Amino acid sequence: MIRDTTIGAKLWITAVWAVVIFFVLNLAAMIVAVILSSFGTRWLGTWLPAGFTDRWYFAAWSEFQLHDVLIVTFQIAFIVVALSGLLGVTAAYALARRDFPGKKLVMLLFLLPLLVPPITFGIPLATVLYQAGVGGTFWGVVIANLVPTVPFVILVMIPFIEQIDPKIEAAARVFGANTFKLFIHVLLPMLVPGILAALLLVLVRTVGMFELTFLTAGPTSQTLVVALYYSVFASGVRAVQSIDAMAVIYMITTLVWLLIALRFVNPTQIVARAKQAPAQQ
Repeated sequence: MIRDTTIGAKLWITAVWAVVIFFVLNLAAMIVAVILSSFGTRWLGTWLPAGFTDRWYFAAWSEFQLHDVLIVTFQIAFIVVALSGLLGVTAAYALARRDFPGKKLVMLLFLLPLLVPPITFGIPLATVLYQAGVGGTFWGVVIANLVPTVPFVILVMIPFIEQIDPKIEAAARVFGANTFKLFIHVLLPMLVPGILAALLLVLVRTVGMFELTFLTAGPTSQTLVVALYYSVFASGVRAVQSIDAMAVIYMITTLVWLLIALRFVNPTQIVARAKQAPAQQ
């Protein structure tokens, strides 16, 4: 590998690193400021709060009914994960193993919810759900979140399925395995890493999905991110520290699931598998 050692190249690399470091420092400063504020008793015009306390977390827990909000958040997230896995893995297997007219068009349609901003299709989707009587309900939020998550599972799982030699499936059928046994005893053990990767990322995505949830949630079907939005912009006077405490809880919740997801999948793994599949064909 030949590296460019000219002055222009070195200046460009330095500028890139300077921008990256500046971005990281600003991001870290904002996070630290929110965390300090969530523990601060009073913070006006000084580098650090006047004192520290944890009462804002108890205040946020009771004022915003975080216990109920967290239960609804995880109920919605886990149902979306289960349905996305069931529908997405099945559809991915069909698309990976079958060639049919219009297959590329179908793939493009599946990719659209991932490429188009959620607010773009979220408004007409919410209108349809409200007209159908499920808008503002628990299941309305679930259906809305399935629109981008099912295509995401399909996109992730197709490379994992394509790398499995079809001869393995043919051999299993020769020995008498039906479709159910073929999936459970042959395909599932080989697809577990891909399924875990897809579903954990779907979980993180669902917990953090604001637009679709905001447009379709009702008073009893708000997830944590929507409740945080209402706590900031709803009428009435609320302590800034209490809102910051709620933001920290949301950040920790999302970060925990993201770390669990990264424990099971390397972000470059999906790309590598996607490149291997066409090469094998």
